[in-house]
Amino acid sequence: MPAQDVNYSDLQRRMNGAIGVLKTELAGLRTGRASAGMLDPISVDAYGSSMPLNQVATVSVPEPRMISVQVWDRSMVSAVEKAIRESSLGLNPVVDGQNLRLPIPELNEERRHELIKVAHKYAEQAKVAVRHVRRDGMDMIKKLEKDGDLSQDDSRVSSDKVQKLTDDMIAEIDAILAKKEQEISQI
Repeated sequence: MPAQDVNYSDLQRRMNGAIGVLKTELAGLRTGRASAGMLDPISVDAYGSSMPLNQVATVSVPEPRMISVQVWDRSMVSAVEKAIRESSLGLNPVVDGQNLRLPIPELNEERRHELIKVAHKYAEQAKVAVRHVRRDGMDMIKKLEKDGDLSQDDSRVSSDKVQKLTDDMIAEIDAILAKKEQEISQI
């Protein structure tokens, strides 16, 4: 059965990549508690290029409602402060030499709803990415069938397999989103 020409493991790897990106983006949404991962999506204009914050500073969480950012290069302090202020996290850094302290304010109801909307946007982007991978898989199956390398029955079985994989990934995305929504809604 030449259905092995359809590389399911590659499709699954690519779909898992979309879920990995979703998890990274959701880790950057704040939930009222300090987390070093909150600053992961922030990029700093440093040395003529855009660099992730963790490549120009050390991020730590000394208290449940405080993030500390220790910038390695004194000349980068203002660039790091600017990047944090301009991020969608709503944080106000307090500069103290080469350190920045980021107090995490309580989330009000309006901000919680905004964060849930952002989480939904990230989840939808992940679903779109998974659907793109499904489309690539379906196109591959159609091409194999058209070329005569795959019978109609094998094509239907392969299509069902790709659709099942897609449905499982979408369900996993929904579960991750529901967990993050609950985390954001917690007071």
